[in-house]
Amino acid sequence: MRKLGFAVALLATVAIAGPALSQAPARSAPVAERLRDATPLPADTPWPGGTITLDIDASDTARGVYRVTQVIPVAPGTGELTLLYPEWLPGNHAPRGPVNLVSDIRFFADGKPVEWQRNPIDVYQFDLALPRGTREVTARFVHTSPVTGSEGRITMTQEMLNLQWEKMSFYPAGHYTRRIAVKPSVTMPEGWSTFTALDGQVQQGNRVSWAVTDYETLVDSPIFAGKYARQWTIGENVRLDAVADAPKYLELAPENLARFERLVSEADALFGARHFDHYDMLLAMTDRMGGIGLEHHRSAENQFEPTALIDWEAMDWDHNVVSHELVHSWNGKYRRPADLWTPDYRTPMQNSLLWLYEGQTQFWGWVLAARSDIQSKDTILGTIALAAANYAEGQPGRAWRDVQDTVNDPIINSRRPLPYSSLSRSEDYYVEGALTWLEADQIIREGTKGRKGLDQFASAFFGKTDGDWGQLTYDFGEIVDTLNSVYPYDWANFLDTRLRQPGQPAPLRGIEMAGYRLAWKDEPNGYNAGRMKGGKFLDLFYSLGINLDPQGKVISALWDGPAFRAGIVNGATIVAVNGEAYTPDLIKEAVTAAKGGTSPIELLVRRGDRFAAVALDYHDGLRYPWLEAAGSGPAGLDRLLEPRAR
Repeated sequence: MRKLGFAVALLATVAIAGPALSQAPARSAPVAERLRDATPLPADTPWPGGTITLDIDASDTARGVYRVTQVIPVAPGTGELTLLYPEWLPGNHAPRGPVNLVSDIRFFADGKPVEWQRNPIDVYQFDLALPRGTREVTARFVHTSPVTGSEGRITMTQEMLNLQWEKMSFYPAGHYTRRIAVKPSVTMPEGWSTFTALDGQVQQGNRVSWAVTDYETLVDSPIFAGKYARQWTIGENVRLDAVADAPKYLELAPENLARFERLVSEADALFGARHFDHYDMLLAMTDRMGGIGLEHHRSAENQFEPTALIDWEAMDWDHNVVSHELVHSWNGKYRRPADLWTPDYRTPMQNSLLWLYEGQTQFWGWVLAARSDIQSKDTILGTIALAAANYAEGQPGRAWRDVQDTVNDPIINSRRPLPYSSLSRSEDYYVEGALTWLEADQIIREGTKGRKGLDQFASAFFGKTDGDWGQLTYDFGEIVDTLNSVYPYDWANFLDTRLRQPGQPAPLRGIEMAGYRLAWKDEPNGYNAGRMKGGKFLDLFYSLGINLDPQGKVISALWDGPAFRAGIVNGATIVAVNGEAYTPDLIKEAVTAAKGGTSPIELLVRRGDRFAAVALDYHDGLRYPWLEAAGSGPAGLDRLLEPRAR
């Protein structure tokens, strides 16, 4: 009887609801159409129109403007032309092509204006309908270098420029970029020197041109040019090309030039082969042009602080970028993950193996810096100590997110500031990757009684096929197989647990196997001290859980650290400490005085228009990470950092 009653009630509900729904006011309801957004793969065929000419006027340093004229010949009968602006940029591992900086775009077919449309689904694509019989299309436009740091990276100053071809050119769709021929030229400011890895340089007045090359090689061959410039030979077919804000910053002492020479020798000794015919180490000594460290096959874009060559010891902390980017010629440019290599700059990149591409480059960048004395051994030990501390105490995000997932950060975050990077993590495939490779090195050394290490992997994996100047791709299986050829071990499980699983122990085992341990002192190690001075900040991250700018503004806060628990977050400013106006020395003295006591550190904190008195209950004193030898005599890490070149 109850079931029947329920059924009747249900029918009544349907009868009531049905007419009410049908009587509702009419509403338009679009139906989605399938988007034509699949990325079309290009063909491994040459551009049939012939050689493209690309001419750039880079002489307007007063306004920071590059004026571009690009002539694209087209094959007979071409009715439509699709041009692409590079989107997925090599070395960026992400779609960061700054199409927003390209302005005043105008196209001409045989000298007559032609209309163009931007593809609404792919905004890097420009479509042109050409008149019958068109022989060539000319593109004229302006690429604007940011003139303040808030607008992006500054690439042109009154003293120097960094011209990156992909930022100021188009290429025709449908073909591998290595099959598109280009004849490049640049008009420079009067009297400037020009450095690049491109071949066939010819200068007439202030116009510089190069031999015809392919678009892929062009994009991989940026320019550093400057009013104040020097060039040194630092190895067989290897040059150091430097530009600076002022001539005095180029006074490189002979003993420091020798360090660059040793860096090249140590790289040759490590890899045992070269995959370039010549190499230009481009270096900008500047705090006016934007900082950079970017790899290329036959060159690298590097930036030091202005005094880093002439005040070598004090600026030792700033020198690592050159060793890191040099390693990339072998690791990242010649050997490249199969899913990261792309035939053009439209096909999306996949970053699954960046923990080898960048992680092992970070590792060898440290090692070669120490072996060559580009950086002192103590500086490298300080660098590793800071890295170890970050994962031991400074990154609660490791509990939920593995290293493998951080390979997506170039795409997800594009290095934008994060409110709590210690919780979210960011590109840890670099440094946690490096510490993982340190452990791998020590496993091999222990298992072979010191006869082998990761050096043998580097030679076998990156050094094969001497003289091959192309790209050779790899996958996870080849990494594991090569490690096993050096020393049999369960490398697949090793890499999986360290890199692909969250909640793992801090990556300190390699350091400990190498005869060192993470220790804490009340003063920063040399690397950290230089980093603080250069960056103009105070590191209290492992004491109060914050980093501060010179005025006491919080620039980073450790998730669940003492300051965080007291409500002090990014953007807040410490106005007073124990009743006195804030200074960096005052807050350090207060942290030291509170050590072992019970009285809180009294802070006055401003956030926006509000002030708050905060009692910070912290009593462990100043804490800065160091590496200490765990025993006496040379240990595994000491042997790893010893010079190899003869």
